[in-house]
Amino acid sequence: MQRIRLRYTKRGRLRFTSHRDFQRAFERALRRAEVPMAYSAGFTPHPKVSYANAAPTGTGSEAEFLEIALVEACDPDKLRELLDESLPTGLDIIDAVEARTSGLADRLTASVWELRLDGVGPEEAGQAVSAFLAAETVEVERRTKNGMRTFDARGAVVGLEVAQSAADRPGDGPCAILRLVVRHVTPAVRPDDVLSGLRAVADLAPPVPAAVTRLAQGLFDEETGTVTDPLAPDREAARPAPSKAAGSAAAKAPEGAGSA
Repeated sequence: MQRIRLRYTKRGRLRFTSHRDFQRAFERALRRAEVPMAYSAGFTPHPKVSYANAAPTGTGSEAEFLEIALVEACDPDKLRELLDESLPTGLDIIDAVEARTSGLADRLTASVWELRLDGVGPEEAGQAVSAFLAAETVEVERRTKNGMRTFDARGAVVGLEVAQSAADRPGDGPCAILRLVVRHVTPAVRPDDVLSGLRAVADLAPPVPAAVTRLAQGLFDEETGTVTDPLAPDREAARPAPSKAAGSAAAKAPEGAGSA
């Protein structure tokens, strides 16, 4: 049985699709592309697809991940092309690797988000970010299926900054772009929770809802402060190790060249 790991996007209007909507669309794409899927046992067999840490409905993403199990070996690149052609534009398969290591979900420990705040100037946003980062805790409320819940939105945030450039501005009005790096903790701290925290500590309230996009997710590197590619270990494991014969030839090359 072969396992393939895929990276996909939610772009444009399709950021409003729920995770269940995507599951239905993806399973239709699997059938349309005639992918040789492995199925579960039992009275209601279903394709073996494992989804990992899906983005909330209404947010865009460049870094969603899933894993599928196949009964026949397939070339990951060709499989990516077939599935991408079978999905609507906006739900795009942008990477595929054969799973050669374990624990994909365990490597999704942090996310990088972009928060576009139309109607908010960079200076105002910067002051709010400074106040948020200076606070030890920032309590926010979120409605759950069990009612309102209060939790700290500050502890999970390992990076928050204003990243403004001329290219980021869609028009003449003010627009602040925030880059947020947040750990995946329980309860999960979402971009909306951080926006609620900015409102709580600095009364920052954008006149229109923020446009939120996940740019990356993976392991958080403490030394560099970056989020690493979770598919990199599988690509690294697929590379052939250098042969001993090649190493010996390379070591003898200078000696042979000198005797000529």
